[in-house]
Amino acid sequence: MKVANESWLDGLNNVLMSIIGSINGLLWGQVLIYLLVGVGIYFTLRLGFIQIRQFRHAVDVLKSGKNIENGLSSYQVFCTSMAARVGTGNMAGVAVALAAGGPGAIFWMWLIALFGMSTAFVESTLAQVYKVKDVDGQYRGGPAYYMEKGLGMRWMGTLFSIFLIIAFGLVFNAVQANTITDALNHSFGFDETIMGVIIVAASAFFIMGGLRKVAEASSRIVPVMAVGYLAIALVVVIMNITELPGAIALIVKSAFGWQEAAAGGVAYTIAQAMQSGIARGLFSNEAGMGSAANVAASATPNPNHPASQGFVQMLGVFADTIVICTASAAMIMLSGVMDQPDAASGIGLLQQALTSELGGWTAYFMAAAILLFCFSSIIANYSYAETNIMFLNGNTKKGLLAFRLLVLAMVMFGSVTSLPVVWNLADASMGLMALINIIALILLSKLAFKVIKDYEVQAKEGKTPVFDRSKFPELDELDGAWHPKDAKVAKTTE
Repeated sequence: MKVANESWLDGLNNVLMSIIGSINGLLWGQVLIYLLVGVGIYFTLRLGFIQIRQFRHAVDVLKSGKNIENGLSSYQVFCTSMAARVGTGNMAGVAVALAAGGPGAIFWMWLIALFGMSTAFVESTLAQVYKVKDVDGQYRGGPAYYMEKGLGMRWMGTLFSIFLIIAFGLVFNAVQANTITDALNHSFGFDETIMGVIIVAASAFFIMGGLRKVAEASSRIVPVMAVGYLAIALVVVIMNITELPGAIALIVKSAFGWQEAAAGGVAYTIAQAMQSGIARGLFSNEAGMGSAANVAASATPNPNHPASQGFVQMLGVFADTIVICTASAAMIMLSGVMDQPDAASGIGLLQQALTSELGGWTAYFMAAAILLFCFSSIIANYSYAETNIMFLNGNTKKGLLAFRLLVLAMVMFGSVTSLPVVWNLADASMGLMALINIIALILLSKLAFKVIKDYEVQAKEGKTPVFDRSKFPELDELDGAWHPKDAKVAKTTE
């Protein structure tokens, strides 16, 4: 009887894997890549390459919003979104892209990040426009909110919230915990159960404190992990500085098949490079998926205009893909380990590169990097889900404690168990979530362009941009954070 039950369960698991695999293949292999790339190009053209024109201004906005008296600053929100964006995908994902598409994949990763910056700008601006205050006076918003308030489609926002909660709130957090315990077990022999308990306790400390506690933790963890990782990458680059021009040339040549032209099969090589680079870039920076927009809405912006957070969030895409992913690619390519017959795969390739360049001690560095990258993702992912739980409950804390306990249970589950069908389900949930968000972005893009133009006009006139709702009659019925009775300019502190 036991054998029969196991056989039945195995059969069910195989069927589920097949169905979910087909959904993921359709979403991530075709539909989402075309949609996200297309939307990114469209927004870039409509906004006049704002990610290039206003890059320096975006940096100034981020710096000016570092400290505020009340609420969350733009800097804290930036760090929280970076905590969720930056993970093992920036290490293992880059290695996978290089292995599957060659050096040319990095070029296409850069290009999709450039277009994705404009998409992140639009979704974060809309998140700010339609944000509201919860029972504690904390700003809440994101795709679910602009779907309900901007499109009048609460059902759409509900679907988005459910998919996000499944993917980011539950399963991805289990995946991050699994990555931590697996890495520490293989590197140092640490017991996975004991490490799981420690991760759960540390996660509970932050997520039980709510969004503000998560933002405070992220603003401390993210700079440390980013600076440390980039410093190691810089050392490797300096050690191989004479090889750098050749590596850059190889990336460009491989992207267009020039490197392989003499050997034939150019079309296949270009296709592989494009697919690998675009897919990994989109998955890494999350532009257009609607995830980072949830925390973008929580910022108390300075200046007092929705578009200010759009500037900040487009920097997140730049930092994630063009800076951190490039650092990973540089370490792998300059070390030459890809050409070795015993080259590892995934994150092992990056570890092999560091070991060959800097020695065995880098195993400890990689363990620390994985720990920081994954743990920060756990608490930041939770913050995304918390906002959507509150959306479903009318911006009240009803059921929030139960959800936090469920998140911690999933972290423990992930620490000791690996269940592929669950991980694939999370990919499907995120894909459906992204699809819904793209539709909403297209439908609300006209308003987003108008809001962004209003900001730029004021800035060009030398004014500090301030949002005036009277300029936007389509928002007359909106009762939210920008309502005249609630809108106040944030006071900055030195």
